[in-house]
Amino acid sequence: MSATESKPEPRSPAVVAGVSMRDLLASCAAADAVSTPPRLPDPQTARPVREHREAA
Repeated sequence: MSATESKPEPRSPAVVAGVSMRDLLASCAAADAVSTPPRLPDPQTARPVREHREAA
């Protein structure tokens, strides 16, 4: 090997972002819960609202 040739440097292991799969899945579930509108109540199980009496 001559002085102008360089040795290939050993590859370093891949750098991980530092986020666990558990945290990633939790953040996805939270984002889904926040971005999904609430469901409408089922018309068959919805009870009519009773009128409140006026306070004395």
